[in-house]
Amino acid sequence: MFIQTETTPNPATLKFLPGCTVMDSGTAYFTAGDEAARSPMAQRLFEIEGVAGVFLGADFITVTRHPDMEWDALKAAVLSAIMDHFTSGEPVVVADAMGGTNGAQDDGVISQICELLDTRVRPMVAQDGGDIVFKGYEDGIVFLHMQGACAGCPSASQTLKHGVENMLRYYIPEIQEVRAVN
Repeated sequence: MFIQTETTPNPATLKFLPGCTVMDSGTAYFTAGDEAARSPMAQRLFEIEGVAGVFLGADFITVTRHPDMEWDALKAAVLSAIMDHFTSGEPVVVADAMGGTNGAQDDGVISQICELLDTRVRPMVAQDGGDIVFKGYEDGIVFLHMQGACAGCPSASQTLKHGVENMLRYYIPEIQEVRAVN
């Protein structure tokens, strides 16, 4: 198995491309080992000292390191853990631990927001090893959660304000602002 790596706009995060499907649908994001109980792969990665976050996308794994660690010390261990996981035959996620749009809310504006995020925004941020998840809409304000490489990225606020907010406001005049939430 050959695993490619790519840098992301977030210097604390690397994107690992194993050349196979990671998640059949949706995404999963873990910021601590105790959150990763449903993902044998994420658990394996959190066993590596210095791993601070794991994001699982369709065909990639994004790993975030602790600020006091360097990739030179971590990269080989992460590559080995990913390879070990795929050769073990274990599932990436045991139960449905996927993020995505909020399908429970069926309001017209919310449907438009989710459609634009799914078709125009999420594919672009996935290229950088991250995701943006819809969390709510209230009084003209869209609440989004940044995951993977997007979480903590120095350019995340610019992406939200100048990219996502401007695009959503263009297509949906009711939108006044986009805010990041945890």
